[in-house]
Amino acid sequence: MRKGKGTIRKRGIYLFPNLLTSAALFAGFYAIVAGADGDFARAAISLYVAMILDALDGRVARLTGTETEFGRQYDSLSDVVAFGLGPAVVTYQWGLKHMGDYGWVWDKAGWVIAFLFAVGTALRLARYTARDSTGAKNYFEGLPCPAAAGFVAGFVWMAAESGWSGLSVLMLAGLVTLAAAVLMCVRVAYPSFKHFAVNRRLRFTQMAAIPVCFALIAVDPPRMLFTLFGIYVGLGPGLLLWRWMRKSRHGRIPEAAD
Repeated sequence: MRKGKGTIRKRGIYLFPNLLTSAALFAGFYAIVAGADGDFARAAISLYVAMILDALDGRVARLTGTETEFGRQYDSLSDVVAFGLGPAVVTYQWGLKHMGDYGWVWDKAGWVIAFLFAVGTALRLARYTARDSTGAKNYFEGLPCPAAAGFVAGFVWMAAESGWSGLSVLMLAGLVTLAAAVLMCVRVAYPSFKHFAVNRRLRFTQMAAIPVCFALIAVDPPRMLFTLFGIYVGLGPGLLLWRWMRKSRHGRIPEAAD
């Protein structure tokens, strides 16, 4: 009897992370449905919910020792929908499809940019899952897909709430989407908080910054979320430029000397 109970409990532990992954997949699917219905605020919120669920499923699997190859592959497939197709469709439905109002070339550019974001997400996830497990854990190679989705979703939410329109706004939306797609594919290091220990000791100023961030997000969620994700998106190229300037200052780049 105990053996039977133990077996049921073990299966339940393995099931829970996959249920969280399924919930993240549903949130991404719902974002697509909400975007098609023109409810872009709800679509953006759904993408952020998918991000939270995606972060939880991996952490739960690691804490319970239930990481499996099936869960890893399922998580990647869920991410393609939630952080690839979801933001691409929502962005296209909100504004990129209206580029066609300004000419044939703009019409093609709109759906091509949305498609490139979806492709960039798939390529980023394929490289992540194929990378050797012995790779570095303290940074991501390329912009993480959830951060790219949060950046794009924040812009759409902010623009929809503000009632922005016009070709200049649509061009900016295309630039934001395309930049996120490119940064997912390039080899730029981004800090990883994946293995952040929840029981680590923090300074008082660090602890105080957490409720301040939540308060600012509560005051104006679209703008604050777009700003926070925008800072993280710019962190990769910024750190790369800073390291290059340091090496150049110390004369450790032979190509620059030539």
